[in-house]
Amino acid sequence: MTNSADQAPAFRDPARPRDERIADLLDRLTLDEKVGLLHQYHRPVPRLGMGPFKTGTEALHGLAWLGEATVFPQVVALGATWNPELVESVGAATADEVLAYHHRDSAGAGRNVWAPTVNPLRDPRWGRNEEGYSEDAWMTGVMGAAYSRGLKSDNGTVWKTAPTLKHFLAYGNEADRYITSSNMPPRVLREYEFAAHRPALASGDAVAVMLSYNLVNGRPAHVTPLVNTELRTWTTDEVFIVSDAYAPNNLAQIQGYFEDLPTAYAAAVKAGLDSFTQDDEKPDAVLGHLHAALERGLLDEADIDTAVRRNLFVRFGLGEFDPEDPYAGIGDEAVNSPEHQALAREAATQSITVLKNDGILPLKSPKKIAVLGPLADTVMQDWYSGTLPYSVTARDALAERAEVVSSEGVDRIRLRHKDGNLTASSDGAELTLTDFTGAATQFDLIDWGDWTYTIRNVATAKFLDGRLDGTVGADSVGPHEFDVHETFRLHDVEVGKFALQQVHRAEGAESGKWIGIEDGRLVMVTDIVDAAPLDLDIVVKGHDVAVDLAREADIAIVVVGDHPLVNGRETEDRRDLKIPSAQEWLLKRVLEVNPNTILVMASSYPFAANWATKHAPAIVWSGHGGQEWGNALADVLYGDRDAEGRLPQTWYTDAAELPAMLDYDIIASDATYMYYLGQPLYPFGHGLSYADFAYSALKVDHERAGSGDELTVQVDVANTSGRDGVEVVQLYSHQCGSRVKQPLRQLRGFEKIRLAAGEQRTVSFTVAVDDLAHWDNVTGRMIVEKSRQRLMIGRSATDIVLSASVRIDGETVGARDLSVPLAASANDAYSGVDWRDENRTSGDVIAAEEAGGWIMLGDCDFGSATTPQAGGAGQGHSEPGYSTVTARVAGPGAQLTLRVDDPLDGDVLAKIDTPATAGVYDYADARVELGAVEGVKDLYVTFENGPVRLASLSFGRAE
Repeated sequence: MTNSADQAPAFRDPARPRDERIADLLDRLTLDEKVGLLHQYHRPVPRLGMGPFKTGTEALHGLAWLGEATVFPQVVALGATWNPELVESVGAATADEVLAYHHRDSAGAGRNVWAPTVNPLRDPRWGRNEEGYSEDAWMTGVMGAAYSRGLKSDNGTVWKTAPTLKHFLAYGNEADRYITSSNMPPRVLREYEFAAHRPALASGDAVAVMLSYNLVNGRPAHVTPLVNTELRTWTTDEVFIVSDAYAPNNLAQIQGYFEDLPTAYAAAVKAGLDSFTQDDEKPDAVLGHLHAALERGLLDEADIDTAVRRNLFVRFGLGEFDPEDPYAGIGDEAVNSPEHQALAREAATQSITVLKNDGILPLKSPKKIAVLGPLADTVMQDWYSGTLPYSVTARDALAERAEVVSSEGVDRIRLRHKDGNLTASSDGAELTLTDFTGAATQFDLIDWGDWTYTIRNVATAKFLDGRLDGTVGADSVGPHEFDVHETFRLHDVEVGKFALQQVHRAEGAESGKWIGIEDGRLVMVTDIVDAAPLDLDIVVKGHDVAVDLAREADIAIVVVGDHPLVNGRETEDRRDLKIPSAQEWLLKRVLEVNPNTILVMASSYPFAANWATKHAPAIVWSGHGGQEWGNALADVLYGDRDAEGRLPQTWYTDAAELPAMLDYDIIASDATYMYYLGQPLYPFGHGLSYADFAYSALKVDHERAGSGDELTVQVDVANTSGRDGVEVVQLYSHQCGSRVKQPLRQLRGFEKIRLAAGEQRTVSFTVAVDDLAHWDNVTGRMIVEKSRQRLMIGRSATDIVLSASVRIDGETVGARDLSVPLAASANDAYSGVDWRDENRTSGDVIAAEEAGGWIMLGDCDFGSATTPQAGGAGQGHSEPGYSTVTARVAGPGAQLTLRVDDPLDGDVLAKIDTPATAGVYDYADARVELGAVEGVKDLYVTFENGPVRLASLSFGRAE
C-alpha cells in the first residue's frame, strides 16, 4: 500500500532541495499558466493547488497602506541612528506585522515586501530623500542589508518576508523622472551606485530588486543589461526582478524606446525583468502583450521559464508549498504590540540629532515651556507610512514634565470677495460667499516652503481642497494621498488683491487651476482671468500669539519642518534648501523675546538653517519620528537619554553649493561629503553628545599591506565627562597619490559605543585592503593602486581627531595600450558630453549634442618612432609608429579633432569628418591619417560640432 505522502508531487516535499522543487513545479505548468505568473497578481492554478499570489507590500519603515500598524521613524531618521542592529530589529518587527496582516488577508497583504530603498542620498533636494539611509553608498548598503535581514528573518528554511531593494539604478530625481537620463560614468556606477545595492544581495538578506523609472545613459533602467551582467553576479542565489508601478508601458509610450508594447515587454524579459507591475490587479493586457511577443518570436518558452523560475523562487522561499507554516502563530497581537511601541520609541530616540548646543541642553527642569510652531502638536505621516495607531507630539510629551503653553504660530485669516466672505458649510462640503464673520469664515494659513500653503478652516478643522471634479470644499484631513489637492499659492492679480492657485501635485505634473466663483460657490477654473480676486484680512497674527507665550516661558521650543507630502516628495524635487519663510520668521521673533529658545526641526531632508546656526542657542533635528516621536524628543531634551543621532548626509548652506540636480557624476562635480571642497553648514556624521570624549592611542597593525590583507585599526575612546554618554566612532580613509581623482575622505567603518562616566574602551575596525579598490578605466576592472592610505578617526567627516598611514603594495597602472580599440565611454575626464546607449541592449558610447565638448583618455602610449638596433652604436632601424586612427561613430555627420595634452591648445593629431549614418544605432568607421606623435600622452577628443556618437577609437600602424 502506498503512503499518501509518497503520492504528493515533488514540489510539495520540503525535504527536497528548493531548486529541485521549483523545477518539478515548472515542468507541470502549461505555457499559458507560466505567462500568468509574470504579472504582479499571479493567476491561480487550481489544478495544482496554486492559489493567488501578489508581489509588493509596502514596508519602508513599518507596514504601510493596509491599516493601523506601528509607525517607525522615516528611513533617513533610521540612517541617523548609525545603528544597523537597531535597524534590523525594526525590520524584524515590520515582518511580524506583515505576517499578522497576511494571516488576516493573504491575498491583500502579500509577503513580498517592497523595501528597503537603497538609493544613496546624492542630492538633498531629491523628493524621496526621506526614503534613503545615507549619502554614503557603503553605509546605505550596510543599513539596507540590516533592514532586509530583519524583514527576511530566515529561520534556516522559510523566510518571513521576501525583501525587495528599490530602485535599480541611478535614481535620484523626481522631475521628469520617466524621461530623464542619469549620466553614469563607469567609476561612479561601480564605486557609488553598485556599492549601495550590492551588500544586501551578496549577503543573501534581500532576494529581489525593483527597477527604477529613469533612464541610465539613455537606456530605460527597465531594460538595462546590468541586471544580468552585474547585479546577478553578486550572489549565487536567484534574484527576483520586479518593475516599478506602471513603468513597463512607459517603454513604448512616454519613453518611446520601443515601437510597441509586445516588443518592449520582450526586451524587458530578456534583460531580466521577471514581474510586471502594471494596471494594478488587472493582468489581462500585460499577459496579452507577452503572448503577442511569443507569437511574433520575440520571446520563446525558455525566456518565460527563466522568469517564472525566479517568481517561484520567492514563493518557495516563503514556504507557500510546505505542509506547515512556521509563522502561523503570529497574529493581530503583533500589530502595534507593546514591544513594537517600545522599539518605535527607541528608534526615534536614537535618531534625534543635536546639531548645536551652547549649554542650554539638557533642560534643567524649567517650570514653563512654550512649545511653538506648525509641528509643535502634530506627528506627520509620509506616503510610505502606516496609519498611526496613536501619536505622541512634542507638546504631549513635554506637558508630562512641565507646564506647557502652545501655539502653531500661523496666521488666522479671512478671505474676502466683493460679494462676501468665503464660508465653509457646516460639514465643509462646499464653500460659499456670506456676510458671516465667525469661525466658518476663518482659515489658518500654514507655510510649507516655496510659497506653498495649506489652508485650514477654523470651524471644520479641515483643509481647503480643490477637487478633481471642479468643486471646492473645506473637508479634507490635509495632504494624505498620492495626488495632493490641498496646497495653494497666492498670486497678485491687481493692486491689493490676489488669486488662489491650486498646486495640484500628481504624477509628474502640477496643475495650474485657480479658485473662482460661480453662482456664489467656489469652483476650480482653468484660467487666471476667471480667478476670483480676493482680499486677505488678518484675524489673528500667529507670530504675535507665539511671541506672547514665549515671553512668559522659561524655555521656548520652536518646532518646524516640512510636510512630507508638500514641497519635496515623490514626483517633486525641492527647488532650494530653505526653511519655510514663515517658520524662520517665527523663530526670529521668538528669539527676540526669549533667548532661551531651542529650534527643533522634524523633516524629511536637510535645511539651510544658516540664520538659526548663528543665533539659536540649540538646534535639534530628526526625521519624522513616527508614533513615539514626542516621547523620544522629550527624553533627549531633558537628558534622560544622550543625544545619539548623527547626520547621515551633509547639510549645506545653500543650494548653490550643489551641482545641477541631474548631474549624477559625484566625482567630476565634487559632490557628497566624499568630494565636497567647501565648508558645510553641518558635515556628514555630525552630532553632539551631552558627554565629552577623548581619543588616543590610534594603532594600525600593518605598516605595509597588499591585496588579500586585512588592516586592523584600533583607537582608545574615553568618556571624560561626569555623565554617561554615547559616541559614534567613525573611520575614514583617503588615498594619497593616484592616477585618478580620489575622495577627500571615505567612510570605512563606524561603531556606536555607550560609555559610563570615566569609562574607556578600545574600538577596533577591520578594513580589507581589497575594499580600498577603485575602478580603473585603463584596465577595465577594480584595482588596488600602489599608494599610501591615510586612515582617519573622526567624530564626523570633517572633525578628524587622529590619523595614521599605511603603505599599500598595490598595482601601478601602465599606459593605455593603443593596439586595442579605446572605448570612448572609458574616458578619464570630460566636458559637455553625455554617456548614451550604444544600442538598445548593451554598451555605452559618448554623445555630444553641441559643439565644444571633449573627452580625455589619459596616458596613451603612442610608442617611439625609432628603436636602437642591437650591435651597432649610432645605428638604428625605423619601427612603424601609429599612422592612422579610426573613429567608430553614428548619427549625423560631424567633425572630431584629436589633440594631445590640452583639449583646446594641444597639438592636433587628426581631424575626422564623420559620415552621416542612418541613425544613432547605425555605426560607421571613419579613418584618417594621424599626425606625428610619440611617447605617453593624454589624448583629447573634441567634438567640433554635433550631434554625434563616438563608440571607440582604433589606431593603426604603417604597413
